[in-house]
Amino acid sequence: MISDLFSITVFLGILSSGIRLATPYLFASVGEAFSQRSGILNLGVEGQMLMGAFTAFYVALNTDSLWLGVLAGMAVGALMGLAMGFVTIHLHAQQGISGIGFYLFGLGMSNLLFQLLVGTVETVRGFPRIALPLISQIPVFGNIFFNQNILVYLAFLLVPISWYVLNKTTLGLKIRAVGENPQAADSLGVSVNRIRYFTTILGGTLSGLSGASLSIALLNVFQQGMTAGQGFIAVALVYFGAWRPWGVLAGALLFSLVNGLQLWIQVLGIPIPSEFATMMPYVLTIVVLTASLSKVRAPAALTKPFERE
Repeated sequence: MISDLFSITVFLGILSSGIRLATPYLFASVGEAFSQRSGILNLGVEGQMLMGAFTAFYVALNTDSLWLGVLAGMAVGALMGLAMGFVTIHLHAQQGISGIGFYLFGLGMSNLLFQLLVGTVETVRGFPRIALPLISQIPVFGNIFFNQNILVYLAFLLVPISWYVLNKTTLGLKIRAVGENPQAADSLGVSVNRIRYFTTILGGTLSGLSGASLSIALLNVFQQGMTAGQGFIAVALVYFGAWRPWGVLAGALLFSLVNGLQLWIQVLGIPIPSEFATMMPYVLTIVVLTASLSKVRAPAALTKPFERE
């Protein structure tokens, strides 16, 4: 029954699911925000997430160490970020096309490695939930917000940290300057290429961590193409959030709650076609981009290669 969606139990279930499902969005979107603030558009986030997801899963499966899996996923993401930086910063490749190329590479390589190295469905023990003392005992909402696994806490903690770095530190000032006017930044002694390499590697690292959070913290399994477009939604969230970490957080929660809603629609057996429920987050992506692009201003040097005069 559709009326079941409006019960308090389902509402709390959607909220609990939304908090957890926001984790991969936050890691990937914050990393992409840093990259775009320096002028680099990375459409290969999805491929980086897939490679991070598989690497983290495979390492955790074979070592029985979740943290080694996380580090391995981050390392692979960093390497892909470095490669993306080389192609776009040094070779001056068109950023959109090269990003799609890295997405296709990540998609194909993760599928190939899974078939060669794993072959069948395997599971790993995921990160346990950690109930924060005292505040997790708050009635109703304490268990939802403060009884999550460690990567959920890290994802939400990343938002204020990234806001502080971008707005209150010299490094953040340099990143913003390079993204707005690289020629002026260069004239003041800022290494444009170095800053852009840093942000693309950071973005790749966080995308790899995003994939790891999917495979060994949320689902505890790797499936081919398991990101299902979340990397592209992460890019869209940067636009939605106007390149600000707090805006990215709001967008990530919105999309994850919609994702949680469509999962509950299927669980409750509500007579809505499952295909319609599944496409809800992607329809929302189109609507949000259409509504937000006319109201926000991108970094002036976004997608523009830099050459010293």
